[in-house]
Amino acid sequence: MSKIALIAKLTAAEGKADELKATLASLIAAAEEEAGLEVYSAHEDQKDPNVIWFYELYAGQEALDVHGRGEQMKPAMKALGSMLAGRPEVTFLTPLAAKGLSV
Repeated sequence: MSKIALIAKLTAAEGKADELKATLASLIAAAEEEAGLEVYSAHEDQKDPNVIWFYELYAGQEALDVHGRGEQMKPAMKALGSMLAGRPEVTFLTPLAAKGLSV
């Protein structure tokens, strides 16, 4: 079974960057309930503080399929919609090699 990674670009709606960042912190805390979600990390773009890059690493397709369905994750993910300037830009990846991660 191959691991699955993705990178998502989230752009905050006007005046919503701080609220988005706080919500993402709660989303990351809620992700603790997802056993197959190995890495779930948010990063602020150094050139644009309204842009957040998310890196996610899943144990496999099954883990990705259940992502966001947990009791704590559902409300946190739903709250994101009103804070975004548009749909997240998501790119799926297949990990090849990494330092600090088991791929």
